[in-house]
Amino acid sequence: MLYGRSTELAALDELTAGAREGRSGALVLRGEAGIGKTALLDRTAQSASASGMRVLRVTGVEPEADLAFGGLVQLLWPVQDRLDGLPEPQADALRAVLGATRPPTRDRFLTGLAVLTLLADLAEQGPLLCLVDDAQWLDQATSDALLFAARRLAAEQVAMVFATRDEGFAAPGLTELRPSRLDTGDAVNLLADLGLPPALRDQVIAESAGNPLALIEFGAARRDDPGSFTPVTVADRVLSSYRTQIAALPEKTRLALLFAAAEGRGDLPLQMKAARTLGVGLEDLEDAERAGLIQVTESTVVFRHPLIGTAAYQGAVLARRIAVHQALADAADDPDCRARHLPLATTSPDDEVASELVAAAERAADRSAYAAASLLHQQAARLTPDRRAQVRRLTDAATCALNAGHAGQARDLAEQAERSSPEPEDLARLAPVRAAVMFESGERREAARLLLRTHAAGPGLGPAILRTGATYGWFAGDADSVREAAERLASLGEADPMVEGMAHLVDDDYARGLPLLERAVAAGQDGSDAARTRALHSAILLGDDAAAMELAAAEVARCRAQGLIGALPQALHLLAERQVLAGAHRDAEASVAEAVEIARDTGLRERVAWLGGVPARIAAIEGDERRCRDLVRDVPDVGRVAGESALSLLELARGDYEAALGRLETAAGPGPQRHMAMAMATVADQVEAAVRLGQSGRAERPMRAFEAWARAGGQPWALAVAHRCRALVDGREEDYREAVRLHGQGRRPFERARTALLYGEWLRRARRRSEARDTLRSALEDFEGLRAVPWAERARAELRAAGDATTSAKATAENVLDRLTPQELQVVRLAADGNSSREIAAQLFLSRRTVEHHLYKAYPKLGVGSRRELARLNLV
Repeated sequence: MLYGRSTELAALDELTAGAREGRSGALVLRGEAGIGKTALLDRTAQSASASGMRVLRVTGVEPEADLAFGGLVQLLWPVQDRLDGLPEPQADALRAVLGATRPPTRDRFLTGLAVLTLLADLAEQGPLLCLVDDAQWLDQATSDALLFAARRLAAEQVAMVFATRDEGFAAPGLTELRPSRLDTGDAVNLLADLGLPPALRDQVIAESAGNPLALIEFGAARRDDPGSFTPVTVADRVLSSYRTQIAALPEKTRLALLFAAAEGRGDLPLQMKAARTLGVGLEDLEDAERAGLIQVTESTVVFRHPLIGTAAYQGAVLARRIAVHQALADAADDPDCRARHLPLATTSPDDEVASELVAAAERAADRSAYAAASLLHQQAARLTPDRRAQVRRLTDAATCALNAGHAGQARDLAEQAERSSPEPEDLARLAPVRAAVMFESGERREAARLLLRTHAAGPGLGPAILRTGATYGWFAGDADSVREAAERLASLGEADPMVEGMAHLVDDDYARGLPLLERAVAAGQDGSDAARTRALHSAILLGDDAAAMELAAAEVARCRAQGLIGALPQALHLLAERQVLAGAHRDAEASVAEAVEIARDTGLRERVAWLGGVPARIAAIEGDERRCRDLVRDVPDVGRVAGESALSLLELARGDYEAALGRLETAAGPGPQRHMAMAMATVADQVEAAVRLGQSGRAERPMRAFEAWARAGGQPWALAVAHRCRALVDGREEDYREAVRLHGQGRRPFERARTALLYGEWLRRARRRSEARDTLRSALEDFEGLRAVPWAERARAELRAAGDATTSAKATAENVLDRLTPQELQVVRLAADGNSSREIAAQLFLSRRTVEHHLYKAYPKLGVGSRRELARLNLV
């Protein structure tokens, strides 16, 4: 009987009922030790089993908190026979976790996707309940995988419950429930069976502060010793009570409990194998079992409460703990299990032990368990007698911490390594980690300079460090770093066309720089992954929309195929930017929505904010001022140009030309960033605002730079915009005509419509009203297709002024695709292309049932009832 838990039980019952009805969900039970979380899980498991749900359960164990995927192995071991049904990259990731194979896992989030798919597959046979107790003691790799799956649950018939203490196991995005303390009435009912006198019972209730475990333990203790009381916290009093019980046991029983606590996983055969070396046998557990401290089966030992294990471990002297960990290490067949105990059994430097820990760290890193790998490298460094080797291991620990997403820890470890060695070679190995942390922390110029200094001190480091330094320098606006990196690469015989091209761009030498970027684009089409990445960024710098779109789409496809979940948000971000330029706003919103969801699921908080620049641009074009300003407010400094560009476009559409021009002049600033963002995206806005203000001279310099860039690159859309800008300033019709002609070859409908609008205005002022109407109708058609409301209104006003009396404000014709959510749009398009639900799930990192749920919701919105009918629709 659970007292005082009606609210908690109702929430858990609702969660499991939802899973049985096809609505997945996850819940976190958070509270202090003894508040009743495990009892709630036990009751939920019993109720779920009785209703026919399958139950998987795992309990975090404190000694295993740093063992890579220890918790996931425990959870999935009973269902490992289902791995063959997963997509191959996901199956390989879980096989590596379970020790069947050890292929390197390239993305630390792939395991979470595999867990989601496996749970969804299991739920195909009936609703599934996953219970995780003591989640604060899960290793990070397990936590990351389970939380990734929990956050992406939708319609899989899966319920997940995590029980955790107040500290640890951050689970943002999941619903949390805090079990309440028991009131006096429920506490009296809980103590009824102990037969305490009323005065003593009331004292126990006061001491226990409503904590159920404390009520039980204190009640039993005061019944046996009415004078016992220690004025400390509830948890400490419970722990003290357990220590007292353990201290009363025979010495060998206490030692057997120490083996159970130190081993942590409840592996009775391993414990007994190790314990025999110290003269302890199975019979020595009997007294503890009779006292109700443990439960023993044929293969396991489980403490009745985790605090009992804590008391057994903390109550032993250090020499005993060391002897027990050494015995467990010697008895272990699994090298990772052995590596867990060795550091706890070693008190002085030992190179052999350190080497074993390094090997374990490498195995953990191969499975993408970077947090565990970092700790193992740190332990290896502590036990390494040679200082240079110690520094190398600290460097490896810092690298793994960075890969795990722990930039602060990576910085601390890198600084510790740096203090330990002045050797240039050691500092060179540290530099990439230190620079990456600096770059992510906003110290971009310093990061670039560090890499260049490092390469100067050790030129044998190779070209990669120079390419990275050039990239950091570019984003920092540090022209000198870009030039220096290009010169050094050339001197090594490793000239990189992208870096060399950027070096010319920072000197405004477009005629030499852009052809080099064209070479980088061509070289990356069929090159390595790194070459294709450089080709994509080169195409963006060139303004080559066709190549950039193709390369961005290919990068997204590569991330999907290889399960590179951590890299996918950035790839989707780049694709979404290209889609906005092409006028595919709904596609861009779908790309951003997916990127945001994945970035949130994987803890990439800055990427979530940065992504806001894309929908802000769409909102500016469509005239949604509130949404635009809300989105820009969260864009981080590195995305400031995109945010300012969106706001200036909004102000330009509203006729606030001074605000728009002032914002753009402030945002442009010095440095090579202007070539990538400002010149290509906002110079036309600067020119138009300046001309409207009668101050065209304020935009003359950026306009000349843009014209030179456009001529050197030869992209039709860019040349068209350059002619439009010149037409605005000089008023020559031939520039307008050439701009219109070139837009016919380009891919940017918003720019084409703006050119037509401005030319139509010019024609009307020249009293060529018939020609003006034709041009303005073309602009209006494009603006309406883009839902660019303020611009469409301007076009209609011009048409009326040109004598088109039939033109009136009208609602844009509804596109049926607008009825769909971004994820529904992605799903229906893939389904219409003939992909199966499982294939779509693998591409979008969803479960098959969630894909079918989206199709079920999309069909009536589209007026179809099957995939066959879906394939007949125009979904462009």
